[in-house]
Amino acid sequence: MIEVCLLGTGGMMPLPNRWLTSMMLRYNGSCILVDCGEGTQIALKEKGWSPNPIDVICFTHFHADHISGLPGMLLTMGNADRTQPLLIVGPKGVERVVEGLRMIARDIPFAIEYKELTGNEETFEACGLGISAYKVCHNVICYGYTFELDRAGKFDVEMAKSRNIEMPYWSRLQKGEIISTPDGRQLTPEMVLGAPRKVIKISYCTDTRPVAVISKYAKNSDLFICEGMYGEPDKLPKAKEHKHMTFYEAATLAKEADVKELWLTHFSPSLPNPRAYTKEVRKIFENTVVAKDGQTVDLLFEED
Repeated sequence: MIEVCLLGTGGMMPLPNRWLTSMMLRYNGSCILVDCGEGTQIALKEKGWSPNPIDVICFTHFHADHISGLPGMLLTMGNADRTQPLLIVGPKGVERVVEGLRMIARDIPFAIEYKELTGNEETFEACGLGISAYKVCHNVICYGYTFELDRAGKFDVEMAKSRNIEMPYWSRLQKGEIISTPDGRQLTPEMVLGAPRKVIKISYCTDTRPVAVISKYAKNSDLFICEGMYGEPDKLPKAKEHKHMTFYEAATLAKEADVKELWLTHFSPSLPNPRAYTKEVRKIFENTVVAKDGQTVDLLFEED
């Protein structure tokens, strides 16, 4: 199971009931934070979650509404007696940007490690999840992220028996272990497992025009979190000018990618009631949620 919480849904500036952009994934005792806008710590407190288990912070880009909450977050993590390293991922220059912000957050008792994204598309692993980062189209370098939790094939008793694999080895193979037996055989998980089963997949992108790479990586996502800066149909020219998206463009991407559910986020401060446009956007993609701060879901593997 992966827990997903959209901590903040605001763009540009916080509002009394809308913190700036941030999302957290929790899986198997580890946490990944994506973006850390102003107010992220408060949003975490309101949710009842702790910042201490955060193992990775991924930044989409370096505009203030996505990163201005970082110094305070680092200090809070340090005050919680954290000692394990923190990995920070982001576009080219991430170390320089973060170290600049750390001028007001120097005294922390843990190391920061960096992963700089330089390619158009990159993949890596963290916290047991496969992560894809892909460059989108904003007025600064900006990346979207897709997170996948793989699931091995189902254990096949008959397959194990047909290969004369003894029962004491079954559970070890099922856990992914490769075994060398006393009689010289090498046993691998593939010898007792069926085809891999459907993954859990979450895609997240903000601050971009709709581009094909988003649909590519969001394809068949269980959850697609995408910016909808503007709900008003007449704001399309403004969205194009500033390289943002409207609700309707995000819904079109969700439809193209055949996702299960779309959460709209990163609302303009000029949009006090984004949910007023829910009915219209659902005409394009029915399973659309105009999200609010603290929107949470538990994503489970499908039943066999």
